Amino acid sequence: MNGHTLNPESLFYGTDEAQHLSLSWPANVASPRGVVALIHGGYWRSSLYASLMEPLAASLLENGWAVANIEYRRGASGPWPAPLEDCRQALSLVEAVVRERRLQGPAISIGHSVGGQLALLTAGLADAVVALAPVTDAERTYNEALGENAAREYFGTSPAETPGIYRQASAVRQLPIHTPTLLIHGANDSRVPIGHSRDYVHAAQAAGSPVFLREYKELSHLEDIDPLAAHWPDVLAWIAGVSASDGAKSEQA
Repeated sequence: MNGHTLNPESLFYGTDEAQHLSLSWPANVASPRGVVALIHGGYWRSSLYASLMEPLAASLLENGWAVANIEYRRGASGPWPAPLEDCRQALSLVEAVVRERRLQGPAISIGHSVGGQLALLTAGLADAVVALAPVTDAERTYNEALGENAAREYFGTSPAETPGIYRQASAVRQLPIHTPTLLIHGANDSRVPIGHSRDYVHAAQAAGSPVFLREYKELSHLEDIDPLAAHWPDVLAWIAGVSASDGAKSEQA
């Protein structure tokens, strides 16, 4: 396929086999627009992998972005807060690579579902965040038995038993954030209901955070990671605007 590299670099940020990322560079581009870190979802289950994000990675590469596709510990072998710790380490590694290779442009995180949860919780390590149908409230996820009781399966306890864990895992409980953030959500999403994003954005804006929501009437949960779906051109345009703003700041510095 033209426009992106076929052989990404595999970089490890820890000793576990899941603690790695795939770093790809756009072909025939002297200087990438910036770097996008992708964080996959799967309701904390180890049966789903970073390969879910490869279609988005290909689109980003074709549009001139470097891409870091992050894998992390999850499931029974990665109890909370392992996913959060891993994403922090992975994003720190991306930052180090940017410095070492003198990459210009912003560092942007794009996360889907639980990956959106992790992108929001690590927003301070990015210049901008896009959260695709994110899990914003772990307690609410438990109470509504979303994802076939995914929170009960993963955390192994209830919010009443371990309120601190659920608080730490809930982006809505970690406000304010100061990173420009765009949430994308379909009104017909049955895996993570759109009300979660609406409530998160309302709380974030009330706290003074630069967080915005773009809703789509027809956008299923899996379509969030399809670059042919209706939302993706809007995402590309939004991050291009972030890149342009970053470039203007660099020229003024």
